[in-house]
Amino acid sequence: MSRVALRTAVGLAACGLLLGACQSLKPKVAPVTAIAPPPAPVAKPAPAPVVAKAAAPVKKACVPKTLPKAPKYPDTDTALRDAGGAADRYQLMAAGRILRERRLSELEKVVDGCR
Repeated sequence: MSRVALRTAVGLAACGLLLGACQSLKPKVAPVTAIAPPPAPVAKPAPAPVVAKAAAPVKKACVPKTLPKAPKYPDTDTALRDAGGAADRYQLMAAGRILRERRLSELEKVVDGCR
């Protein structure tokens, strides 16, 4: 046998012995006793503190009932397609923009009131 083979065989034998020794070092489990210790006396829970019920906050509607519905904007796709010329389309878009700006200012006031 060569020296390398002999070293390998000795190393494997040493590893086997070490693994066997580790298995014998497992902790022992304590035997289970059949009699359980008496239960500890249970303390009575302290009475719950009296808490006054707070009135539930009433949900307030953010949107006032006076807010009008959205207007019918004159610059719809079909209205712009059916317009006679560029000047007519421009007038429809200008009228729609004015209505949108008014609506937006109304909505901004409502949103500021909700915050």
